Amino acid sequence: MGRRKYDAPIGMATMGQASTLATFGPISFLTNGAASSILSIMANVLPAARRTAVIRSLIEGNSVRATCRITGTAKGTVLRLLAEIGVACAAYQNAALRKLPCREIQCDEIWSFVGAREKNVAPEQRGQGRGDCWTWTALCAQTKLICCWHLGSRDALAATLFMEDLVSRLAHRVQLTTDGHRAYFTAVESAFGSAVDYAMLVKLYGGPEGRNSQRHSRYGPSEVIGIEKHVITGNPDESKISTSFVESQNLTMRMRNRRMTRLTNGYSEKWENHMHALGLYFMAYNFVHVHHTLTKANRGIHTTPAMAAGIADHVWKVEEVVALLG
Repeated sequence: MGRRKYDAPIGMATMGQASTLATFGPISFLTNGAASSILSIMANVLPAARRTAVIRSLIEGNSVRATCRITGTAKGTVLRLLAEIGVACAAYQNAALRKLPCREIQCDEIWSFVGAREKNVAPEQRGQGRGDCWTWTALCAQTKLICCWHLGSRDALAATLFMEDLVSRLAHRVQLTTDGHRAYFTAVESAFGSAVDYAMLVKLYGGPEGRNSQRHSRYGPSEVIGIEKHVITGNPDESKISTSFVESQNLTMRMRNRRMTRLTNGYSEKWENHMHALGLYFMAYNFVHVHHTLTKANRGIHTTPAMAAGIADHVWKVEEVVALLG
């Protein structure tokens, strides 16, 4: 199978390789200078309070059209603001998420699509940024921080780019757990070498049963009947071989990002907009939204993953996210 147009590194996995954020593989984006000019124009057109209201609505999981109705803002303006804030959030996190003190990392991939499901994409549109896409995420088990993410396909190239980006952000040797996806084998070895305690957690699924088996097989996974833990490299602590936290974050992503919600018409029509929405989502997850487990562990003091990781000293307000636009 030939390489798709958008299988080049996209999202956080690319930002470390493009200092001006000018290109992501074959996709052309604004250089810093051009972005600054457009941001200045937008600042003169859309009041700061309205920009904050739009961003807050998107952060809370509303669709673009719902945001338009809630804030009284035109759809084109919302999409332009999403593009600019998405780039700004990704750039900020690319710089901030470095030398992370994480010791336990869990990785997973979550499916979505752009324009149409892969099987429904017209032949002439294949390889043009439409169809299935996967968001790879790396989560710190202690701080719940999303250390990095990658948007692309679910092949060995995407896995390698994702892992190379992850290892560049860590300050220490870590224990790493992934699912049983075969692409991780070579990707982890290529990025970490032997300097990692790596294990795979493989879930064993049973076939759907009962009179509702057709509905369950279509809209949900089969029943998990067991798990297997496989040590791949190093000496991981077996009691900490888990992907529970990152899988829980997958649910949070689907609930707080309308483009990721299943069985709705809120999916992305353009790959670029999908990427920008993810940049904004991860900014809100890491810096804005209070994490209840971390807050409870911190004796009721509101805590975000960024605070737990030591890269922020307070809970960010939406106004501070908007201020990244300059």
